[in-house]
Amino acid sequence: MTADTDTPVIELRNIHKSYDDLHVIKGLDLTAHKGDVIALIGSSGSGKSTLLRCVNLLETAQQGDIVIGGEPVTWNRDDAHRQPKDADQVRRFRTNLSMVFQQFNLWSHLSVLQNVIEAPVTVLGCYRADAEAVGRALLEKVGIGDKADMYPSQLSGGQQQRAAIARALAMEPSAMLFDEPTSALDPETEAEVVTVIRDLAAEGRTMLLVTHDMKLARDVASHVIFLHQGVIEEQGTPDEVFNQTKSTRLQQFLSSTH
Repeated sequence: MTADTDTPVIELRNIHKSYDDLHVIKGLDLTAHKGDVIALIGSSGSGKSTLLRCVNLLETAQQGDIVIGGEPVTWNRDDAHRQPKDADQVRRFRTNLSMVFQQFNLWSHLSVLQNVIEAPVTVLGCYRADAEAVGRALLEKVGIGDKADMYPSQLSGGQQQRAAIARALAMEPSAMLFDEPTSALDPETEAEVVTVIRDLAAEGRTMLLVTHDMKLARDVASHVIFLHQGVIEEQGTPDEVFNQTKSTRLQQFLSSTH
């Protein structure tokens, strides 16, 4: 998927998402250009993770436009029961938007290296030897090169999450989607993963980051969005959101996270 440098990597327009009578996301807009790191913060149930899953088409937004690299998602109908129309397009978009989940989601029967190279070999058609070389380099990059031949059960939580990040990077995505990547970790292993995410941000990678870690959001994000009850309550640079807070609700939220 190619797009010129002015074309947003991800663009959301007027996104709505409901579960029966529960309206989770209410007309949300978001634009991420190349190199943007957008942190989504907010209390549990504010719609952060749901929005991320809508971007990756793991959930279907009932209304609004999702545009990836200048290409809009095509829908099979124009109502609340719509679904993506083109299965090939969905696969391309998911390949281009690597997602890192809270619970690692590594395949337990495969070694760490096999986890990293499985999708490049089977989805992208890479030669196994080439994929293995890249995979080992990525595992070195995230600090677990010596764990390549181990199995996920032999790794700590932080090591498993770093393996999951290496697996996401192996797809050479245009953007990475992080869904609470540190919330299942203890403080020591959390720090290991935060270091990797900071390094990726410093490289200029495009990222959407759902996080409960306000220090991480402050340190790595170029733009912070505070969601409250499915709408953007406040947004801006980290300095604007954390140091020049306008919304009373955001002030309450930030005081509760200290």
